[in-house]
Amino acid sequence: MSKIKQLKITFLGTGTSTGVPMITSTHPVAFSDNPKDKRLRSSIMVSWDDATYIIDSGPDFRQQMIRENVQSINGILFTHEHSDHIAGFDDIRPYSFRMGEVPIYLTERVLKSLEKRYDYIFATENRYPSAAKVKSHIITKDSLLEFQEVKITPVEVMHGNLPVLGFRFNNFAYLTDIKTITSEEKKKLNNLDTLVVTGLRKELHSTHFNIDEAVEFIKELKPKKAYLTHISELLGFHDEVEKELPENVFLAYDGLCITSE
Repeated sequence: MSKIKQLKITFLGTGTSTGVPMITSTHPVAFSDNPKDKRLRSSIMVSWDDATYIIDSGPDFRQQMIRENVQSINGILFTHEHSDHIAGFDDIRPYSFRMGEVPIYLTERVLKSLEKRYDYIFATENRYPSAAKVKSHIITKDSLLEFQEVKITPVEVMHGNLPVLGFRFNNFAYLTDIKTITSEEKKKLNNLDTLVVTGLRKELHSTHFNIDEAVEFIKELKPKKAYLTHISELLGFHDEVEKELPENVFLAYDGLCITSE
């Protein structure tokens, strides 16, 4: 039996759709000097051995790749088609220049959205010479993937009325933009080493877990450790909020690197 790969997870961004601080904001968090209170749009990088996969390419994708000095990627997995998760898609071009087609993994609905928004990337005739090239792989909540000896299981959650995908890599799971989840999909999240889940703010929200809902969800699943992401400035100051969390639950922040099996 082969040993489970140790994964390195880098939080490329941990902010909600507007980023933190939000343009025009007068919230106290917007004026914080703590770099942990500065949040780009949510995305992570999962790497092991020579493999590097990105979840979502939001509007801060270029900045995130430069900050982390990411020289190559093996592919991008998409959770859903909202702008804060796909608006940096064109910036995959340098990777395409190096490697040719960039593999992307997404539902048919998300692919159709990308094809509409970035029609020049998917054009088959009269292509713009420097447009990125991609290789699309359609996945569903029932897909079973394996990348370089790491098993990836899509997990469907509901973002309000919109189905979106989270992903389990071995015993690590990443669920963003979650409000509800069925009992069947929840079974995919047993025996986790590490869970990352949305904890948007203290007040209830119609399409995202607030912090209390996230903590209850974590208590139910019982991962060894959990991190909250997709955070709004309305949650409060990073250092103050983290003191209020259970001992195995932490606020993620941009640039944080953790390991998980």
